[in-house]
Amino acid sequence: MHGGHLVAKVLLEENVKFLFTLCGGHISPILVGAKQAGIRVIDTRHEVNAVFAADAVARLTGIPGVAAVTAGPGITNTITAVKNAYLAQSPLVLLGGAAPTLLKGRGALQDIDQMKLMRPNVKWAAAVRTVRDIYPTLKKAFQLAQAGVPGPVFVELPLDLLYEENVVRSGFEKSFKTPSSLSQRITAWYIRRHLKNVFEPGESKEGNKSQPEIPGFGSSDIERGREALKNAKRPVLLVGSGAMMIPTLANTLADSLPRLQIPAYLSGMARGLLGSHHPLQYRHQRKEALREADLVILAGVPCDFRLEYGRHISSRAKVLSINRSTSDLTKNRRPTIGIHADPAQYLIALAENLPNAAPAAWEDWKHTLMVRENSRQKVIQSTGVDSKGIHPVQLFLELEKELSDHSIIVADGGDFVGTSSYILHPRGPLSWLDPGVFGTLGIGGGFALGAKLCNPDAEVFVLYGDGSSAYSLMEFDTFVRHRLPVIAIIGNDASWSQIARDQVDILKDDVGTVLAHSDYEKAAQAFGAKGRRADSLSEFTSALQEAKESVRQGVPFLINAIIQKSEFRKGSLSM
Repeated sequence: MHGGHLVAKVLLEENVKFLFTLCGGHISPILVGAKQAGIRVIDTRHEVNAVFAADAVARLTGIPGVAAVTAGPGITNTITAVKNAYLAQSPLVLLGGAAPTLLKGRGALQDIDQMKLMRPNVKWAAAVRTVRDIYPTLKKAFQLAQAGVPGPVFVELPLDLLYEENVVRSGFEKSFKTPSSLSQRITAWYIRRHLKNVFEPGESKEGNKSQPEIPGFGSSDIERGREALKNAKRPVLLVGSGAMMIPTLANTLADSLPRLQIPAYLSGMARGLLGSHHPLQYRHQRKEALREADLVILAGVPCDFRLEYGRHISSRAKVLSINRSTSDLTKNRRPTIGIHADPAQYLIALAENLPNAAPAAWEDWKHTLMVRENSRQKVIQSTGVDSKGIHPVQLFLELEKELSDHSIIVADGGDFVGTSSYILHPRGPLSWLDPGVFGTLGIGGGFALGAKLCNPDAEVFVLYGDGSSAYSLMEFDTFVRHRLPVIAIIGNDASWSQIARDQVDILKDDVGTVLAHSDYEKAAQAFGAKGRRADSLSEFTSALQEAKESVRQGVPFLINAIIQKSEFRKGSLSM
């Protein structure tokens, strides 16, 4: 048995089904051990996408996603995805290879101070130094990744802890079989003593899946929430990604929200929670609703830039905030009622035993919101109707008609994806994946990998801006090799439009924002997928039908949609 088998043992105990990686000699035993244990090993074309895939699995299942990468540049390549998971409060375990313990700091291949690099970017980091510590360290990693506010953890596993003892000993001792000098004899003695400690057997352990500690609430917290609802005349509920940290509760939460009878706006991972057209869900004019509401319930939503640091909410409104994070609970605005707990668990409990009928004032309030909703929807429906090419609004209106009830949308882009959020209606809980508060471009390929593995029967769509597509377009090779048929739609306007629009207006220069109408579909075809370029809305509609048939046959598909530049989201740049 080698160290890779010990790693695999922990993964099995934690119900891990997939291990994402890009191979390297430092971590080969982990990959082999995982495969032999029945864990599916998915090798990506860039380490960052391995971590993005692990992040997606964590968000969709609640089980920490796991990625293993080699030492040095393998680790440094993951930083963006690790920090994205940290800020998105997504639990994952990153396993990093490292130089042998005896050679740390001596100029070994790819040897850097990985712990100093990773510690600021994760919840917890540990460097294992003996074989007997592999198991307990990994068990602690899984527990901490899920506890309280979830997040990524990092475990460094040096090369000599992963290979079999006889292989490691022969590698170190071959130069000192017959030491001829005093210094050589001392060195040989030191190496043997060191290896004895490294491979000293520890206590054999059997464990169960880690049970995360989640902050709770009491009956008085529920009563305070019910009292606030009783006194409210214009309540609004905002549900965000922080309410989706227990994916197994998603359907229960979806059933509970209608019992609250509160007008709801959904964001982040909560998109789709109420299905595509629930009468309590509102999508447009949220800022106006928040300014007029007398009670705002923030369920897993901090008052950060997305709510203009709390200024979107009227200063006269009462704020009931529920969050696992004490920092997010009070960020920029202290709530009238602050509940340090899991938002989903709290809302489910709050919805129990409420009156069957909402107060009459709420119906008038809902009517006001719906009038605005319908007015905005009419404007959207008419936007770009007379365009000769493909207007992005019309593209998404067409896609909205064709989304199946079992579809998942991965959003990776700026202006193109921002437009989609006004139009597409995710069909159910856990059917929308975006990077989160970090606003990271490049999540598309990795998130799509994770989503398709967790939901093999779903139609998985990746919405790419033509700028963001380049970060993970190579993962079409991974889709093909691992038989994971997804549909990618690239909105190709030959520009970094979200940046260019305001840059040109303010600074009168488009430097750095100009791309080309590249034939991205040919890249997908080169990897064995299928693809089409669409220059008109009718061609896009035809390509979409072809894409759906292709994925039914197990072949990924890319649509390169040549879209017009649009002023639909003018002034939306966040900085």
